[in-house]
Amino acid sequence: MNTHLWRSGPHGSHDGAAEVTVGCHRRLRGPYTGAGSLVRALVPGAYERRPDLVRAHAIEILSTAPELKDRIGAAPETLTSLAVPEERTRIYAAARTRRLAHGLVEFLHSYTNLRESGRLSLCFLDVDEADHTDQEFLAILLRRTQGTKISVTVGSRGGDLPDELVSALARYATRLTPAGTAAATRASRDQGELLSTYIASDGTCDDPDALAAYEAADPGLRARLHDERAAVLLREGDWSLRLGAVPYHLERGTDPAGAGGEALHEAVYYAAGLGLWHAVLDYGTRARAVIDPEQAERYWDFSGKMSSALALLGRTREAETLYLEVRARYALPMAQMFTGYALAMLYTRMHPPELRDHQLAKSYLSNTITLASLLPDAEERSFHSVFQRNGMALVEMHLGNLPEALRLVDSGLKRLDAELPADRHRLHRSVLVHNRGRVLAALGRLEDARADLTTVIGLDPNYPDYYFDRAELLHKLGEDAAALADYDTAVSLSPPFWEVHFNRADLLAAMGDAEGAIADLRRVVELEPTELDARANLIGLLLETGRAKAVEPLLAEGLRLAPDEPRLLQVRGQLAWETGSAESARRDFDLALAGDPECVAALAGRAALAFDSGDLETAVRDLTRAVELRPNDPDLRYNRGFVHQAASRWQAAVDDYTLALDLPGADQAELLRQRAKCYAELGDREAERADLDAARASTGSAMSAGAA
Repeated sequence: MNTHLWRSGPHGSHDGAAEVTVGCHRRLRGPYTGAGSLVRALVPGAYERRPDLVRAHAIEILSTAPELKDRIGAAPETLTSLAVPEERTRIYAAARTRRLAHGLVEFLHSYTNLRESGRLSLCFLDVDEADHTDQEFLAILLRRTQGTKISVTVGSRGGDLPDELVSALARYATRLTPAGTAAATRASRDQGELLSTYIASDGTCDDPDALAAYEAADPGLRARLHDERAAVLLREGDWSLRLGAVPYHLERGTDPAGAGGEALHEAVYYAAGLGLWHAVLDYGTRARAVIDPEQAERYWDFSGKMSSALALLGRTREAETLYLEVRARYALPMAQMFTGYALAMLYTRMHPPELRDHQLAKSYLSNTITLASLLPDAEERSFHSVFQRNGMALVEMHLGNLPEALRLVDSGLKRLDAELPADRHRLHRSVLVHNRGRVLAALGRLEDARADLTTVIGLDPNYPDYYFDRAELLHKLGEDAAALADYDTAVSLSPPFWEVHFNRADLLAAMGDAEGAIADLRRVVELEPTELDARANLIGLLLETGRAKAVEPLLAEGLRLAPDEPRLLQVRGQLAWETGSAESARRDFDLALAGDPECVAALAGRAALAFDSGDLETAVRDLTRAVELRPNDPDLRYNRGFVHQAASRWQAAVDDYTLALDLPGADQAELLRQRAKCYAELGDREAERADLDAARASTGSAMSAGAA
C-alpha cells in the first residue's frame, strides 16, 4: 500500500495534516527551495539534540540551506570550495545533486528516529514550479521512504513534471484530484490590494485576479514595487532568497540590465560553484534576455556558463552552438581562449563518441595556447598557458601519446612553481598533480602514480575522489587492506555516491568477503536501482552463496526497469531451469542471447538444456561459442568435454579436458577422472592409470590442505 499522496490541481495541493509544509516554487529561493525550507525547519532542533548527526550531513544541509552555516558551522572544506571564482578550475558533475538528495533522505531517516513518535509527515507544494534539484530530491525521497515511517504529500498545480518524478509518483503515491466546483461569482476586489498580494508572493500567487491586476498595472508602478520588495528581502531575508525572489524582482525592476544582471550574476556563479546546472541554464537564459550584448564581458560570461551547463547535462550539440555564437560575436582574447578550450573538451571528451575528433580538439588548443602566451599580465600568462597545456595533455592521452601527456603536465607544474607565488592557484596545482598521477598510472608507473595521489591527498585531504582513485591504484599494487581503507575514507567524506560502493564491492569480493561485497552492492541498488551492473553482480553473489529466494525481488525489480536486459533474463532462465521449467528457461536464454549474442552464461545454460534433452549437437555448438568468448574458463572446457564424451567423441573430450587442466581454478581431480574414462575407451590403459593415480593424489592433496 502506498504511504504517499499526490494532490494535483489548482488550489488542491495542500495537506493540512502534514507536520511540515513547504513551498517549492523556484521563484522563492531558486534551487532547493523546498528542500532548503524543510532543512531550515528541522535542523535547528536536530542540532540541539544531535549535533553529530547534523555535522555528518553538513555538506548536503549547507548546499540546500546556506544560511545555516552560522548555526552549525562550515562543512569540511576542499580546495574547490575555498577557491576564489577566478581560480576555480574544477567543476562538479551533474550527478552531484543526486548525492546531495540521497544525503538529505538519510538525514530525514535519522531525524525521524530521534522523534518520540518515530514518524514524520511532510508536504511539498507547487512541485511543478520547482527547480530540477527539488524535483530530483522528491523523486528519490518518494522511492526511499516508501513503506517507512516518513509520509510525503506532493502538491502540484497541474503543470509538467520530469519523467523520474512522474514515475515515482505513479509507483509510490496515491493520486488525489480535487473534485471540480462551480465557479463562484466574485465580488469586485481592490486592484491595488491584489497587485500588492502578487508582488508580496514573489510572483508565485496562483490567484487569477491577482495575476490580472499585476498584468494590468502601470509598468512604472510595477517596476518600483519590484524594487521595493527586493530591497526588503535583501535587508531582512535569508541569503538563499538571492537565488530566487531577489533576482526575480530586480530583473523586473527599474534597472533590469544593471541591478537585475548583477543579481543574476551572483546567482549563476553560486549555482555553477555547486554544480546546480539546471539552475545555471535558467539564470543564464534570463540574464541574456535583460543584458545588452554590447556588455561584452558580462554577456559572454553568462553564455559560457550556460554552455558549460548544457555540456555537463549531455546537451553537447547545443553547447557547441552557443560557444560558436560567442566566438563569432566577440573578438576578445579571453572569450576566444575560453570557448576554444571548451570546444576542445567537447571534441575530446564530452561529445558522444561518434562526434569526437581529437585532432580538431588539438587545433582549438593550439590556438588557445597561442592566445595565452600573448596575455600582457605575467601571472595570468603563466596560469593560462599551463591551463591550456593541461587540456592538450588530456587530448594526447586520448590519442595514446602518454609520454607527451606526461611532459605537458609535468612542465606545467614546474612552471607554476617557478613563476607564481605559492598561495596562488593552489586548486589547479592539485589538479595537475592528480592528472600527472593518472598519466603515470596509465604508463604502468604505479609507484610513481601512488606518490602523486598521496601528495594530492595531502594538499586536499577532504576531497573524496582522490581516495577513490588511490584505492583503485592500491588494489592494482596488491595492497588491498590499504585500498579498503581509502574507500572507507571516501565514503566518510562525501554524501552517498554509488560508485565507491560498487568498486569497494569488487575489492571485497576479491578479498573473499562475500558478505561485505553483497552489502555494498545492496547499497548501490538502494541508491540507484537502474545501475544494472551492480544488480547483476549482486544477484550473482547471492546465487553463489545459496540465496535464490533473496534474488527474486531484485530480479523482478530489475526486469521491471529493464525488461530486455540480457543478464537478468539469463538469471530468470537459470532459476526456471533449477525449478524444472525447461521451456521457460529456454525461452529466457533465447531472449538473453537475442539481446546479447555474447552472453556466455545464457549460452552455457542453453547448452545444458540441450544436453538434458539429448540434443548433443546443439549443446556442443553453444559451448563452442562460449569457449571462443571465454577461452580461459576451465568449467566451459570441462562441460564441452563432457558433451563430447557423451557423444562418444573420445579424443575431442580428451583435448578439452587436457586444455582445462592447465587453466587456473580447474577441478583437477574431476578432470583427470573423466579423461581417464576417455583414455579407457580409446584403449590407452597406461594413460588411464596415470590419470587415475594423479586424480587420487590430487584429491588427497586437497584434503590435506583443507585439514591444515
